[in-house]
Amino acid sequence: MMRIGVDIGGTFTDFVFHEAESGRVKMWKTPTTSPDPSTGVIQGFLAALGDSPNVLQQVSQIIHGTTIGANTILERKGAVTLLITTRGFRDVLEIQRQRRPNLYDMMQDKPRSLVPRNNVKEATERISSNGEILIPISEDEILQLSALIKEQGFESVAISFLHAYANPIHEQSVRRLLSEQLEGLPISLSSEISPKYREYERTNTTVANAYILPRVQRYLRSLRADLESRGYGAALFVMQSNGGTTTAAVAEDAPVRIIESGPAAGVIAAAHMAGAAGLGDVISFDMGGTTAKVSLIERGIPASTDEFEIDRRDLVPESGLPLSIPATDLIEIGAGGGSIARVSLGTIIVGPESTGADPGPVCYGRQAQFGTVTDADLVLGYLNPDYFLGGEMGLDAEGARTVLAEKVGQPLGLTVEQAAWGVHEVVDANMALAMREATIRRGHDPRDLTIVAFGGAGPIHACHLAKELGVPRVLIPLNAGVNSALGLLIAGARFDLVQTFVTVLDELSPEQLNRIYGEMTCTAGDLLEESHGGTPTFERSADMRYSGQGYEVTVPLPDGAADETTVKEMRTNFEAVYKERYGFQNAEAPIEVVNWRLLALGETPQIRLERQVAEREGTALARTGSRPAYFPEQGGYVDCPIYDWYRLGEGNQIDGPAIVEARETSALVLPGDRAVVDTFGNLLVHLR
Repeated sequence: MMRIGVDIGGTFTDFVFHEAESGRVKMWKTPTTSPDPSTGVIQGFLAALGDSPNVLQQVSQIIHGTTIGANTILERKGAVTLLITTRGFRDVLEIQRQRRPNLYDMMQDKPRSLVPRNNVKEATERISSNGEILIPISEDEILQLSALIKEQGFESVAISFLHAYANPIHEQSVRRLLSEQLEGLPISLSSEISPKYREYERTNTTVANAYILPRVQRYLRSLRADLESRGYGAALFVMQSNGGTTTAAVAEDAPVRIIESGPAAGVIAAAHMAGAAGLGDVISFDMGGTTAKVSLIERGIPASTDEFEIDRRDLVPESGLPLSIPATDLIEIGAGGGSIARVSLGTIIVGPESTGADPGPVCYGRQAQFGTVTDADLVLGYLNPDYFLGGEMGLDAEGARTVLAEKVGQPLGLTVEQAAWGVHEVVDANMALAMREATIRRGHDPRDLTIVAFGGAGPIHACHLAKELGVPRVLIPLNAGVNSALGLLIAGARFDLVQTFVTVLDELSPEQLNRIYGEMTCTAGDLLEESHGGTPTFERSADMRYSGQGYEVTVPLPDGAADETTVKEMRTNFEAVYKERYGFQNAEAPIEVVNWRLLALGETPQIRLERQVAEREGTALARTGSRPAYFPEQGGYVDCPIYDWYRLGEGNQIDGPAIVEARETSALVLPGDRAVVDTFGNLLVHLR
């Protein structure tokens, strides 16, 4: 039987077909279709497997990564959403937080909320922070709101009441009343989407879920119907932002959890590849057609966060919309093969705008108006115009030269080669900033790391980035062009549950602790069962702080039933974590527990990749010829050897300058560097 990973990017849709018995992997890439990306998914299946009525009958599992949720927010193309909140809290989305991206800029704008103020309505109700009902819900008000929803044509509703994390009864009552009046109306509750304290973050997360829910739901249901019509009889799985998979049916109810779906899969694959290669800590570097994503992987574990920002401005913290959900910690910028190059104020600017899949770069031959990074890489000789997508898509080299000369070279008085190299350098500088943000700014020395480079454009730019940062090695997987799709097949089911219950540690009873985790374990077990996650494992932790502090540290908790020794162990663990983080501890201050966390993990799929056969003759048989490629360290264009990646075997060595070509990508080895082929056909480049 076959398992398939499908990752939709802004420019291309990637496929990996894996046969479990043989370990054979087939890779495929097709342009992403807009506005309905599911069309490209079906087209890719038919092109790769054949256009027969039941082409998917022998497929046991399809796992999908999609950016439809993120794109809906970035493009502001979501549903017309109504937010219902507690009376007196109508402006929570407008007030946001007092933090500012630039402390001294008094004219800066806050992130634009997804729901305008006139689409926020108040309800008379009040619940205390300990869950006590202070003011009962007014059913008459809710019935009036149902008439308003119908009259004004709201497509989705978000409900976020004060302290609903402590007692969700009012939110549940409003959903019941609205559902009775408006059958089929999508309704998102904060007590289910993000049951944590901090009103702005919880409300914004719930609003984001409601905003994207109708579009994601339509997309997933349409895709499932198309797959079933072609013989697919199993459940469709979707990658979540936290690096775990779930079924499409579960994702439809909480689509905010799949905002960073595809990028998370790439990090999972990078961690797997690094582990197989015996590497230590690495930087995951994913450069596709639209964006570049960077993430740190320590001891084989991708960095994670409990809150991330979407729609950030220029990598500046506090400049985006916060989403209070568990996610792989990624830094994402608008730097990809389709990023538009232009001149502004006498300098070259690249991105964040992208040409996308249609029309794409000028070299695609689709009447595009702007030069891109891909056009520059083609002019520099790094891409083969006759072997793009394995030769299925020819590239217009003359068109790329013309547009770069017109849009970049002539305004600056540069030759077309200088213009192309300038575009290449600028986009590399942008990505280097993202890598510094992920490493140096977080206390990690890039010189101790290895870059794992993938995505269609990543292997071309990785070695230049490594030299810029002083990174000594770059690992480029054989499947680099579709690495995120492979990551979908490696990931297992995963759910991160959290519940706010604020208590002083000394007042916590074992009964309370057992009740909290009993309920969370039951919920997690149901989610894993729905997601076919197999035998689950659970990990407990809690967010703890000294009383009076505004923020917390996450502390591991002991497993099993709680007893009198559990509280003592929690104190010991907290003091150890706090001292490691801040260098001191306060033995006399009371300790508070704020959030209780449960990580539920399903069984991880065991994926076996086919090993490559060593070529005793060395690299000679893999060399297919040469072509001019631009290397400024050697004075410009040089006659650069070209190698067929699929004919390289374990132990083969390639000295730079060289270009190694595969169907989905090309890897650039710089002068003086050496690439060694490992057991699985991956390139490990040692920098000079």
